[in-house]
Amino acid sequence: MGLDRRNFLLGALALAGATACSRVRLGAEPGGGTLLTRLRERGEVRVGFANESPYGFINAQAELTGESPELAKVIYRRLGVDRVVPIPSEFGALISGLKVGLFDMIGAGMSVTPTRCREVLFTNPEFIAPAAFLVPAGNPRGIRTFADVAAQPDFALGVLIGAVESDYAEASGIPKDRITPYADQPSGLDAVLTGRVDGFALTTISLRDALSKRPGAPLEVTPGFIPVVNGVPQYTAGAFAFLPDQQNIVNAFNEQLGELKTAGQLLPILAPFGFSHEEMTTLTSAEICSTPVS
Repeated sequence: MGLDRRNFLLGALALAGATACSRVRLGAEPGGGTLLTRLRERGEVRVGFANESPYGFINAQAELTGESPELAKVIYRRLGVDRVVPIPSEFGALISGLKVGLFDMIGAGMSVTPTRCREVLFTNPEFIAPAAFLVPAGNPRGIRTFADVAAQPDFALGVLIGAVESDYAEASGIPKDRITPYADQPSGLDAVLTGRVDGFALTTISLRDALSKRPGAPLEVTPGFIPVVNGVPQYTAGAFAFLPDQQNIVNAFNEQLGELKTAGQLLPILAPFGFSHEEMTTLTSAEICSTPVS
């Protein structure tokens, strides 16, 4: 990491710490909340992200970019908020960071799940992405699904800390002692490359992006699939997240997102980060949040 990028991240963390005590806490605004009004008055929104390409990350110019931040910038301009302030976080700490007021919303391509729906309020998804595995070239273990992994007792699986793939793996019968969490995509890639794990589970988009940054690495991404838990398809759909008492801003956000989808303007925003028509979706967060989990 270059000096400028390190200074940028440290500065963002300092800003988060300095402002946390003044943020509105969970449950403080019944009736829909006033966050949008406050953001318009302040002229900026603090966005928590996990520095995970292609969803939200700091580029070589020390600027926040990725599909989620770039979409947020467009929607917030339409809502009258001109500035997006990046607040870095580990992925597994994003929800807790939102709850204690480190940022105003999560913009990290976070998957909507029924479990997470009990903790945060999601916007409608901006994309859907199937799951896949990063494996040695040729896929020597022949895995295609979590059930395939579960059927091989000596298969060691890597996952991203806090990501839904860990839940899918356990629900598919893979014991916890065969699942190793990693902090980011490069760490998972290195684990497969060095043989510490036999495969690394994440979305097709994330894995293709990670592998593109290691040209010549003897690895491949398996075909995408929709995990099934107890007979129920588990759609990995990414969305923005707010505190549960901020329905007003979620409604406004969804309205703008819907207009972008209808006008065909969403894909051009996401396409530079590896998204295609296949990842576009009309699923709503309400549909996913009501999906049975058992």
